[in-house]
Amino acid sequence: MVLPLNWTNLDRQAVTVSKALAADAVEKAGSGHPGSAISLAGAAYLLYQRLMTHDPSDPLWYGRDRLVLSSGHISVMLYIQLYLAGYDLSLEDIAALRTIGSLTPGHPEYQLTPGVEMSTGPLGQGLASAVGMAMAVRRQRQLLDPAAIPGESVFDHTIWVIAGEGDLQEGITAEASSLAGTQRLGNLVVLFDRNQITIEGDTAVTFTEDTMERYRAYGWHTQTVDWTSGGGYQEDYEALYLALDQARQETERPSIVQLRSIIGWPSPTKQNTGSIHGSKLGAPEVAGLKGALGLDPEATFSVPPEVLAMTQQARQRGAHAHAQWQARFDDWAAGDPSQAALFERLSRHQLPPDIERALPSFSAGGSVATRAASGKVLSALGGVLPELWGGSADLAGSNNTTIDGASSFLPTNPNGRTIHFGIREHAMAAILNGIALEGLTLPYGGTFLVFSDYMRGGVRLSALMGLPVTYVWTHDSIGVGEDGPTHQPVEQLAALRAIPGLDVIRPADANETAWAWRHLLARHRPAALILSRQNLPVFDRQGQGLAEARDVCGGAYVLAASPLPKTDVLLLASGSEVSLALDARSILQAEGLGARVVSAACLEWFADQTAEYREDVLPASVKARVSVEAGIAMPWRELVGDGGRCVSVEQFGKSAPAGELFAELGFTAAAVAEAARQSIAAADAR
Repeated sequence: MVLPLNWTNLDRQAVTVSKALAADAVEKAGSGHPGSAISLAGAAYLLYQRLMTHDPSDPLWYGRDRLVLSSGHISVMLYIQLYLAGYDLSLEDIAALRTIGSLTPGHPEYQLTPGVEMSTGPLGQGLASAVGMAMAVRRQRQLLDPAAIPGESVFDHTIWVIAGEGDLQEGITAEASSLAGTQRLGNLVVLFDRNQITIEGDTAVTFTEDTMERYRAYGWHTQTVDWTSGGGYQEDYEALYLALDQARQETERPSIVQLRSIIGWPSPTKQNTGSIHGSKLGAPEVAGLKGALGLDPEATFSVPPEVLAMTQQARQRGAHAHAQWQARFDDWAAGDPSQAALFERLSRHQLPPDIERALPSFSAGGSVATRAASGKVLSALGGVLPELWGGSADLAGSNNTTIDGASSFLPTNPNGRTIHFGIREHAMAAILNGIALEGLTLPYGGTFLVFSDYMRGGVRLSALMGLPVTYVWTHDSIGVGEDGPTHQPVEQLAALRAIPGLDVIRPADANETAWAWRHLLARHRPAALILSRQNLPVFDRQGQGLAEARDVCGGAYVLAASPLPKTDVLLLASGSEVSLALDARSILQAEGLGARVVSAACLEWFADQTAEYREDVLPASVKARVSVEAGIAMPWRELVGDGGRCVSVEQFGKSAPAGELFAELGFTAAAVAEAARQSIAAADAR
């Protein structure tokens, strides 16, 4: 049932005020993106005042709709609507746009501004993440309320997106939108602003496709509202409201509503130009805009009290919707206490107490690729963590990312735990972020490490927002072998370690892999699990006197102490190269040199340890140090110091069997021992 819009003079006044506030805020900041913030003010107002279910007094209420501003550069538009609706933002906050320490930064920031659902700005990421949100809503409803009819559960809600032409030109949205059509995500609605202007001017030089035809081909429900038709320009909110409401009621397909608008309307001389996209208007143009809106050209940041009183009625409507939802939720919880307890655990981001008992143990003396070990760990954890789900970019058999017995996540099987992302690495990272943002489940996604480059924008946002996304990246080195340099990662480990807030973990054997999974899940932050294609020895920790695998939770630990009274050199290694370090230790011992082997699986975890712990592992008194890792040496320079040596790969690889290639590029126990001798000599000479 479509409710009437009942558009009043106060609504019209609220929209004109929104346009003027956007111009004022950007003018005061001296920079920003006023154009679409002005022309889309009424569309955003419709969402917050007529269409969305939300509670300004509780921005994190689970039952709310989510709005993702994929066009993050027009953040001022979002802030204004949050302020008008009664979120915890003031007019002073709007005036503080783009200033240090404000709640209104240049692009929306997750967990900073009340009502902002994710950090956006890199174009396309928001829309792609919204696809993940919509997928998560379906999975969470099926996990917690499987008997409910879709659309009628307390766990159902709508994911709204505001996107522009920049978003839809980015390839990531093509990937994500294609998958959304395949998944038939009827809870996803995109408002697409087609104003035909970007920074460089008219999109006739870059973007002439029939975008709605493309989305129909993806399997989306499409509509167009054209405010430019009829020989003039009219912001027809009735037509836009009806289209958005129809999109909301479409439950079998994702929906996109194309809005043909004029950027910056009714700015007198800059509307419909590239200059209004990303620059302040200037005082004369702001005055002209206000005059065209029927406002006082001299007044700034002016909001009539009757307008604010009307718009902040959203608080009462939100409280009423929240109370109705809570009553339904309480009935559900009373009817299914075990599911209610699961919801409580998931919403608190707690792991079950018996998780460690589920971890598999791998027998010493065997040989197992860490990618294979990870697959067994995933399957074991899947039995105690129903919230754990994910998949691969069409490489599940190689990445070992399928939980044993888990079915595919499909429109016909919303309870599936295996996500088929297709060959869409760019979108996979963003979709994983969206799943994590929904808040109740733990997503993971896999591909080859070298293709993490395709995913970097989404991975960076995972770290920026602190989301519990696990990236499973296999085929971690020149050990890929015959596939050659295009598939052999060399610089990727260093590049990933350069991202603040991302834990990069490269376990040395199968048992370290199990404990790495346990620890990364407990940290509830983004993690990159870097795994080998080739088999690695499972260390005989008892027979060889090695430390326990669970010590990997320290990031770096003493795997094997010096067998001699004195420690002459520290051998630091990760992943497949740890076994080389152990073999080099034996060579050095025969020469009367004492070597300590440190398994350094995660430099980020190690950096989080106390100074005392780090000193125990890497005593400052031992200056001779060697790092061993099949990647560039950059991340290790600080740890090995001036007298240290790095056994590393400083070139692209070659096509050859892995064993031959490791030997060719100097990854042998003899080469590690020689690097140790050189470092000892350098340390003695200082």
